[in-house]
Formats: sequence, structure tokens, C-alpha cells
Amino acid sequence: MGYRILTLNSISVRGLERLPRERYELASEVGNPHAVLLRSADMHGMNIAPSVLAVARAGAGTNNIPVAALSKRGVPVFNAPGANANAVKELVLAGLFLAARNICQAWAYARELQGDDGAIDEAVEKGKKNFVGFELPGRTLGVVGLGAVGVEVCNSAEALGMKVLGYDPQITVARAWQLSSSVQQALSLDDLFARSDVVSVHVPMLDHTRGLINGARLRLMRPGGAVLNFARAPIVNEAEVAAELDRGHLHAYICDFPTNALKKHPRAVTLPHLGASTIEAEDNCAIMVADTLREFLEQGHIRHCVNFPDAALPREAGSIRLAIANANVPNMVGQISTCLASAGLNIAELLNRSRGEYAYTLIDAEGVADEPLLQRIRAIDGVLSARLVRAPD
Repeated sequence: MGYRILTLNSISVRGLERLPRERYELASEVGNPHAVLLRSADMHGMNIAPSVLAVARAGAGTNNIPVAALSKRGVPVFNAPGANANAVKELVLAGLFLAARNICQAWAYARELQGDDGAIDEAVEKGKKNFVGFELPGRTLGVVGLGAVGVEVCNSAEALGMKVLGYDPQITVARAWQLSSSVQQALSLDDLFARSDVVSVHVPMLDHTRGLINGARLRLMRPGGAVLNFARAPIVNEAEVAAELDRGHLHAYICDFPTNALKKHPRAVTLPHLGASTIEAEDNCAIMVADTLREFLEQGHIRHCVNFPDAALPREAGSIRLAIANANVPNMVGQISTCLASAGLNIAELLNRSRGEYAYTLIDAEGVADEPLLQRIRAIDGVLSARLVRAPD
């Protein structure tokens, strides 16, 4: 069986190579696509074809994708968590040095110097006192969000001699194992801000993270502190950041999102969204998401998904496989099993996983499944999608 993939952005060739051309048609214009592959294209308001089984983003954030609407259709949304973590971490560390040593302001000053070299030398000696910075060892970095990037930032900052605080009430066991044992746990966001010289934020853009960094929290920081935002612009209340910069309580704001509010502020450095803009990160994201998408289409497995649970089941030889997305409510598996029994199918293996209000079921059965059976399963109240997962030829 062949699959048609609609690409909304230019995707790394190394990623596209993971989808063999003998089974996959990839194009920016394709009718009735089975999946959508994208990076930054905005899918909100887009007419997403009923044929779409999955959406895959070669990146971490999914705020450009209508996840809630796709969830109700039983369409998983895949991303590439951690694939660009090193690239973002390196830029965060660069931002840390930009803030500590006033590098951008000093460079701008030097570029405007005039006269012969003697006059420039004299101006340098007089002007350099305006760019006195601070060293990192002994300073405290507070990291909000301990996912792939946050953990790497913590460990690297500690290697630079900084004291590190971390805050993430939802940290996973896997990330906790990766985190240096010397990173201290902040009891709350306010506790983290009150104890930090520099705060770096690494959380997704959600309703409850909008404006997470605001004036009240900034005023808890030690005077002369700095904020690094390489996550998403709305996580920071820019007007209140500007106010704290103006009165000198906040020394610097370094971010990856230029806006009219801060792009020309003398104490702010706004970069043009460079976080994942490396050749390696683009390759890594594309490879990860292509592998994930292929595994879903060909095996029905789910991993690196933002709206449905992880699910993988070794395939029973000679069996057929059904993949069903449904609401996480009682008796769904029972109703589905009844449909299979009425069609004369015997269940060889079954896996059901849930995540919040949604669940996902993989079934390997002995017998023959036809379209009428799938229609009966889809007609069950609470079933969002159901398909026969055909093994690759």
C-alpha cells in the first residue's frame, strides 16, 4: 500500500529519505493525503482533508497545529521532542553570555567609533566602563521547565560553575535521570525567581503559561538580574519586562522573538528565532518525525505524540491489525471486541492505552476484516477513528 504525504514546508532531505519513494508520495500538492508533514506552516483555518490519518511536525512546539480539533477526529499529532535540544541549549548559553557581558551593546558601541586608531583607543578606554558585566561562577540560574532543553541547560550551566535551580512539577522520570544531582529543586515559581540571578524559561505555550514571566515575579529577582526566553514570546509579559528594564531592576532580557515592544530597547537583545536553526537540528527533527510517522502508518504505533498515548505492540504473524482511537470512557474495548466477535474474528493480541480524555487501541486478530466491519466499529459512540493497518509489501 502506498501513502500520500502532504508537505507544507521544506523538509530536510535526510528526513524525507526515511520515507521510501516506492511506498510514499511526498508533495506540496497532493489529493486525499494520508498525512501532513510540516515545520512552521500555520494549519489553523486550513481545510484538513478527511483522509488525513496523522499530522507530523518536524519540531517541538505544535501551537501552529489545531491539536484539539484533530484529537476529536482521532488524528494523532506527532512532534520531535529533544531533536533540536542541543541547538537550543547552545543558543541559550550564548544568550547567557550576551546578558552577562553586555556583548551586543558593547559591539554596537565599537561599530560607531570614529577617528583614527589612536582616537578609537582613547574612546575605548573611556567607554568600556559602561559595559562592565558579571562572571557566571557562583551566580544562580533558575530554569523553568525541565524537558529536553531545560535539562541540558541546567547541566551545562552547572559545568560553567553556576548554581542551578530547577522547577517543573511534571518532570518525567527519564528527564530526572538525565538531570545533574547537583541541580536544586525550587519549591515554586516564586521561590525560583526570588533565589535566581538569571532565569531561563523552557515551557510550551499554553493558556496557563501565557504571561508566566510578569512584573510581580521579576520584582522577586535579585536586582541586576537577567531573563532568557528561547521558548515562546507570549510566555513573557513584554510590557512588564520593559518596565523592569527601564527602572534598572532587570539588567537584561535576551529572547528569540523580536517585537516592536522590545527590539530596540537598549537592555534587550532580540534574535530572529534562531533556536533550532542549525543544519543538525533540522536534520534531527526531520529524521525523528519521519520515522515516527512511518511507524504509525505501517504498524499503527504511536510515540512522540502530543494528544494520544504511546502505544506499540509486536505484530502477530499472519494476523490483521486494527488501530482505533476513541474517547477514554468505560466499555469501549468491550464494544469493539463484540464487533469483532460478531464478524467471526478471534483476538490474538490487544493493547489499550489512555491519556486524559483519549485512548488508543491496537488489536491483532485472526480472520478477515472488511469495510463493513470498520464502519460498525466507527459507529460505536466514542470511537473517533478506526483503520486496518496493512503491513508493508
